[in-house]
Amino acid sequence: MENPAKEIPGVIHLLTQSPPSIQRETIETYFTQDASFTHPFCRTGSFDNSRFLIRAIYRWYKILSPKIELTINSVAYDEPNLLLYVNITQVFGIWVIPFHRARVNLTTVLALRRNRGDEKYYIQSQNDLYQTDEFVKFVLPPSWMFVWLWQFWATFFCFLGAFALWPISYAEQWVWDEGESRKSRSKVEGRKGQRVGDVLDDIELKDLERKALVNKPSR
Repeated sequence: MENPAKEIPGVIHLLTQSPPSIQRETIETYFTQDASFTHPFCRTGSFDNSRFLIRAIYRWYKILSPKIELTINSVAYDEPNLLLYVNITQVFGIWVIPFHRARVNLTTVLALRRNRGDEKYYIQSQNDLYQTDEFVKFVLPPSWMFVWLWQFWATFFCFLGAFALWPISYAEQWVWDEGESRKSRSKVEGRKGQRVGDVLDDIELKDLERKALVNKPSR
């Protein structure tokens, strides 16, 4: 890729919505040979020719869901660190499970590597990030409701814990405030000491000048 932020939407559509031959060609064109792939359900690692595992993952992905609806919501490019952040919404339906259609949202983080030979950018790693209630939809679409219930229940316990153990937070804040107060006093005392020193230096300098005038020999 010469312009990663502009070209990556097209690359993703080719990876997910093209026939096997074009999908394979896309992976070999845009991924490095030792590229890695990370997903909640699978991981390749990075080694010589690990790219062939990425080909297998994408092939199985299309076998499970031959028709995938996919929308690129946003693309952000961290150019200094060669990172692409792509937010995606896709509809995934497993053909062997009747009426299975999972609408999921994810953020894909793509680490790039620049080839000094052709000055193009290639995908070094792909990391698909899903919220828990999103990736469980692949297995059982209604299961996201149970995840939500668990998350709300956990939030309720966070509230109870924060309310019951508020003295710990109070003590932590008190220790921090005392430390900041000591730092402020030290700075003030340091500035006062510097001003006193400057005044003494000025008095001493004037005293030396006065003595020099008094002891100056007359002509």
